[in-house]
Amino acid sequence: MKVLVVGGAGYVGSHTVRLLEKEGHEYWVYDNLSRGHRSAVPSGRLIEGNLSDRGLLLQVLRDKEIEAVMHFAAYALVNESVQHPAIYYQNNITAPLELLEAMRQAGVWRFVFSSTTATYGQPEKIPIAESTPQRPINPYGFTKLVIEHALTDYAHAYGFGVASLRYFNAAGAAEDGTLGEDHDPESHIIPIVLQVALGQRDFISVYGNDYPTPDGTCVRDYIHVNDLGSAHLSALKLLTPESDLQMNLGTGQGTSVMEVIDACRAVTGHVIPVRNAPRREGDPACLIADSTLAQKTLNWTPKFQTIRPIVETAWRWHKSHPHGYAK
Repeated sequence: MKVLVVGGAGYVGSHTVRLLEKEGHEYWVYDNLSRGHRSAVPSGRLIEGNLSDRGLLLQVLRDKEIEAVMHFAAYALVNESVQHPAIYYQNNITAPLELLEAMRQAGVWRFVFSSTTATYGQPEKIPIAESTPQRPINPYGFTKLVIEHALTDYAHAYGFGVASLRYFNAAGAAEDGTLGEDHDPESHIIPIVLQVALGQRDFISVYGNDYPTPDGTCVRDYIHVNDLGSAHLSALKLLTPESDLQMNLGTGQGTSVMEVIDACRAVTGHVIPVRNAPRREGDPACLIADSTLAQKTLNWTPKFQTIRPIVETAWRWHKSHPHGYAK
């Protein structure tokens, strides 16, 4: 299939691009590089542009005879979305709607969307199934939910085939250590802990150690970035006109902040000092996925089921690329 990967220079997008290439799909990456990395895109496959440029989008969709679009181009920092909601409404709502209209004009109807567990807000029941009410508590989660609703409407009205895949905590790196996480600022716990091991930070702050969890720290469901990518490819193959898939992507296994730190200590051999800090507002004690629907529908099972092998892949990347994609 001929696939346009929007945001394919970013973390999850770049790993999915590699899987598309491995499966023999013809792909192009469309990215403005505001948060992605040119070096993460295979040579000759990057089209640099903004989603607001309808003319360029239409040209690409038609000239490359695109058959499907994968969207990874959202901004995804919760705190930033609270402080600067305007850029989240623009980038996460207005821009994808421009993309959908360009697709409609070009006759492209397959769309796989990277959504998020943040659409659920603070769920009352764990693990979180798709039947859980979606009540986002920050602009980031709300903007993702808006596009989910738009996709449902486009499927019903215009015959689009869409999939909204709700991530839990993306983690890890390519197993050969050649692709990985490089955010500025970094907000994910595993890279931050590994930066302590590399001597780039003095300690890791643990925000809250009095949660109602086994060790008092927050529990999250960490899913390897390649497992996310493989689910996208599986969803792509299932799309038919008017299909509207909405699924959680997680392992169903909870790992606490301290368990992540201990795994990083074991893998790196470094002490990794910890400092306790107050809870962050809005941090739920526990978020774990029920991904039964995705596993059955997509015939998909996460390869990485526990935190240590995920950390091992991340450590290969960070050890060989201590400054990310920067030379």
